[in-house]
Amino acid sequence: MRRGAGLTALCLALVATFLTACSGDGDDTVRLRVLASPDLAVLAPLLGELKDETGVDLRLDLRADAETKTPDRGGYDLAWLSSDRYLRLTDKNATRGLQRTPTMTSPVVIGLKPDVAHELRAQVPGSRLTWADIADAAADGTVRFGMADPRHAGSGLAALVGVATAAAGTGAALRPEDVSCDRLRGFRSGQTLTADTGPALVDSYVDHQDETNALITYESDLLALNATGRLENRLEVVRPEDGMVLADFPLLLLNPAHRAAYDKVTQWLRRDPVQRQIMRHTLRRPVNTTVPRDARLREPVGNALFFPDRPAVITTLLADYGDPDRRTPSQVVFLLDFSGSMRGARMAALREAFAGLSGADPSASGKFTRFYRGERLTVVRFGGRVLAEKTVTVTGPKDLTALADTVARGGYGDATAVWSALDHGYRTAARALAADPDRSVSLVLMTDGENNAGLSYAEFVRRHDALPAAVRAAVPTYPVHFGEADARELRRAAARTGGRMVEAGGSSLSEAFKEIRGCH
Repeated sequence: MRRGAGLTALCLALVATFLTACSGDGDDTVRLRVLASPDLAVLAPLLGELKDETGVDLRLDLRADAETKTPDRGGYDLAWLSSDRYLRLTDKNATRGLQRTPTMTSPVVIGLKPDVAHELRAQVPGSRLTWADIADAAADGTVRFGMADPRHAGSGLAALVGVATAAAGTGAALRPEDVSCDRLRGFRSGQTLTADTGPALVDSYVDHQDETNALITYESDLLALNATGRLENRLEVVRPEDGMVLADFPLLLLNPAHRAAYDKVTQWLRRDPVQRQIMRHTLRRPVNTTVPRDARLREPVGNALFFPDRPAVITTLLADYGDPDRRTPSQVVFLLDFSGSMRGARMAALREAFAGLSGADPSASGKFTRFYRGERLTVVRFGGRVLAEKTVTVTGPKDLTALADTVARGGYGDATAVWSALDHGYRTAARALAADPDRSVSLVLMTDGENNAGLSYAEFVRRHDALPAAVRAAVPTYPVHFGEADARELRRAAARTGGRMVEAGGSSLSEAFKEIRGCH
């Protein structure tokens, strides 16, 4: 009996020791392991007060992949993220039923150096800048921005969703058809700086102020950076007129056994005095509407954009955006019919379309589909044979002028060799891919008549089949049907090469060219 009682007493003592070690240092403190975004590090000064007033000790494990990797429920009790939208969208089973409590908010906005902000605002009626204006300025090299990698950071992904939603022009959550063509190539051509997390991006920007004149991140990051004295020029905060994605920094309960402690923490965090402290420490907006805003936070958020509700949309956006540290510009080969039937109004429409793609189109869609710095463009004029060819890599206005001259000048052919021209385009594409296998190459074929010279369609198909498999698989053709061209044959060519035909008769050549810009 005494031996059994001794063992029981020993076991109870060990259990008590274990419980004390788990709960704290011999008191009633509950220690919780928290998976946290690096953006939450700024709240460290408040955690001591939280512990003193609630008895809950939050131990933050700051991880760069916190927002994109399914949280380990065995390793953590809570998760505190800038946004959980990506996780809820891509891993619904892991996040279904999780208790979540927003703790503060901040929109993703743009910080511009004052001279750049002044230049852009002067070009916009009402001086209210949009994502389209930023995309346009990035495409022509005016804006050189830093943005966190959207594959890892919530701020980067929110910015990507914001600009893609603006490009779609629907005002609604992005659908798969809204991202079937990559409208963000001009925008991302302006990115000169990236990092895996928001805090790392801010530090990198401070070190590269001479190379970068804009920063896309949370409003709170920009306001805090402006207050540090680390900048040569304080950044002007631009809240895009066409909307922003808002982060609400939710605290998630991963371990239901700690529901009572979780409730204590969330109730404490949402008290008005604590919300004021959070606002002072982080410059994020309080979730409580009763808390007076800091003067820097009184600008309305405006149009809050919807986050996509389909995983395929995010997958496409991230695949298109790629690695911000490794950019491979695309090449487009335009095969343009210069047969006699194109004289007059039709040629005027073609030249107007190219002017729009070169930056003359002031519409939002035009700003997202224009030619951009680094893009390689080839224009082939054809009639009964190739009449002229010009290739430029866009570095500035002079290159676009040279391209426009190729479209604007020169004679016409007396026949229409559609399939010979397309075969010529594929040989150009094959050389481009041989020189750079990672380059994205596509062909745009515009004709207003039926083939009456050169190769037959059957001979083009035979030659296309003889191309290297990498060329056949990677290079689509987008025919633009115009005038009296044979729509059935153009549609067959598009289907064979992985592209699609666009009808210009119902709208205009400008709209047709814009429709296929960036298509996969």
